[in-house]
Amino acid sequence: MHNARVYTVDDKFSVVEAFAVKDGKILEVGSSQDILNKYSGEQIDAGGKTIYPGFIDGHSHFYNYGRGLQNADLTGTKSWDEILEKLKVFSKENPNGWIVGHGWDQNDWDIKQFPDNQRLNELFPGRPVILSRIDGHAVIANKAALDIAQIKPGQFVSGGEIETINGKLTGILVDNAEALVSSRIPDASEIQVNEALLDAQKNCFAVGLTSVTDCGIDYRLIQMIDKLQKNKELKMRIYGMLSDNQGNFDYLFKNGAFKTDRLNVRSFKVYADGALGSRGACLLQPYSDKTSSSGFLLSDKNHYAKVAQLIADKGFQMNTHAIGDSANREILNVYAKVLKGKNDRRWRIEHAQVVNQADFKLFGENNVIPSVQSTHATSDMYWADNRLGPDRIKGAYAFKQLMDQNGWLILGTDFPVENINPMYTFYSAVVRKDMKGYPARGFQKENALSREEALRGMTIWAAKGNFEEKEKGSIESGKFADFVILDQDLMKAAEAKLFKANVLKTYINGENVYSR
Repeated sequence: MHNARVYTVDDKFSVVEAFAVKDGKILEVGSSQDILNKYSGEQIDAGGKTIYPGFIDGHSHFYNYGRGLQNADLTGTKSWDEILEKLKVFSKENPNGWIVGHGWDQNDWDIKQFPDNQRLNELFPGRPVILSRIDGHAVIANKAALDIAQIKPGQFVSGGEIETINGKLTGILVDNAEALVSSRIPDASEIQVNEALLDAQKNCFAVGLTSVTDCGIDYRLIQMIDKLQKNKELKMRIYGMLSDNQGNFDYLFKNGAFKTDRLNVRSFKVYADGALGSRGACLLQPYSDKTSSSGFLLSDKNHYAKVAQLIADKGFQMNTHAIGDSANREILNVYAKVLKGKNDRRWRIEHAQVVNQADFKLFGENNVIPSVQSTHATSDMYWADNRLGPDRIKGAYAFKQLMDQNGWLILGTDFPVENINPMYTFYSAVVRKDMKGYPARGFQKENALSREEALRGMTIWAAKGNFEEKEKGSIESGKFADFVILDQDLMKAAEAKLFKANVLKTYINGENVYSR
């Protein structure tokens, strides 16, 4: 590969013109003249385009995204009426079984309140329907689905909420209450699982992703992924975090870490709280726009302490979803008791979305790594201050302040919660604006990342967060030949062009897996 501007993302952030690849790995980087003189083989002229290490999504739901492609897509809907119209069409095209949808967000509607299920009941009286909010932390289910789950008005569930108004179920289920219904959906067939994985892969390659971190999956899915990869159908590299449940603990503790060139399983995903958008995030003080609630933890505090000690004793990585400042404080304190200061365990807090100013130092003191999603900031900025108020908002989406604690952080998207495109990640991390250039000065711009920091966050630092920095994340001798060719120079392009950058080609192991 020659006649290129290659951002190696090595320690010096070196820029070179060329590199040689053999047997899926990078042999050497250097000038076009040196590489062409030294090596013979297929020569690819990059035409002066820019090349980057393959992008790594440090926090996603790869399999769920693929499954979602088989369900009703409700992202971007502007009203409950629009959703109902989409469901009418979807139900005709998919006449059998449950109607499952994802992606609605009441914060995008004129009436910014949870809907109720009355019209769902009228449209689908005998067919169960469950529709998850964009963040996955709330759903609305119709009566048929609630009846299958035998849910009653006023029923209590720990770490969740079954909304009941005037003695009637509205269909809204928050956090732990969701599973009462979702657990009744029939399991996907092996064919559906395989299609979901391959569909997700296709879309990821098109945006330059060569590795994804799949957060919160089951050990049985690991076995199916491995089979597909060994058949050379699934080429995506996957870092799989197993969900916090006994079956997954038993599997990994018995079998040990699972590692191939394309699959790495050595960690657990734990949930501390819900999401800010559905007011399930656990806050130290009540919500500014709902003073009767401070959110809640999803499990008893003893659970986190017990699980952390268990994971530490077995030598695995713990990665905990924490959104609210109370949830972040709780998990940081749990980590501190186990990690006991400086270490290289690379335990992570996923999202670290709202942090009290007194708690930032705990990340650095115990080498806890923030794994953040920059597009969350630009998606939530329109209403987050209403939830948090003018003081707390300053400690929210504070990526620069978080990065400074350890000198690095992990960037991802949380797709399908956000768009899978890493260009949006880069743009929102650096510019802190939406696609229309709002706000003019950027949202809390003091917490923007530099372009180099953003690129590192979605390449070498994301690899480091998965203990894989010696095999990928940069274009260096001995590493996998995972790289992308873009039509824009992300280090130099005007701000407004950053999110419009197109992937021209994607390579994994030196194999061209996508061409525009």
